[in-house]
Amino acid sequence: MYRVRVQASVYNERRNLPGVFRQRIKKIIEDLVENPRPFNSIKLEFSLDAGWEPRRIRVDSWRIIYAVDDAFEQVVVLGIKKRPPYDYEDLIDLFAELE
Repeated sequence: MYRVRVQASVYNERRNLPGVFRQRIKKIIEDLVENPRPFNSIKLEFSLDAGWEPRRIRVDSWRIIYAVDDAFEQVVVLGIKKRPPYDYEDLIDLFAELE
């Protein structure tokens, strides 16, 4: 089992989601404990240091941005973004929070 940590900013982002998405996203994040790479997650083409693997899960027009560290069996949820207009340009800033 993986330990899932959710950044404080994600709670605010989730609170602003429509109700039906809020519950779906909460469940998806909770399920990362058992499976940090569900079938609908995609590895992002972005290199990170220190063993982190950047990933995203698509939930309709929303994206859950997170990182997996297998060595320490942990997942960090970094953002919930709506696409469009989200275009992944802030990945450097999001993943800088891991260090």
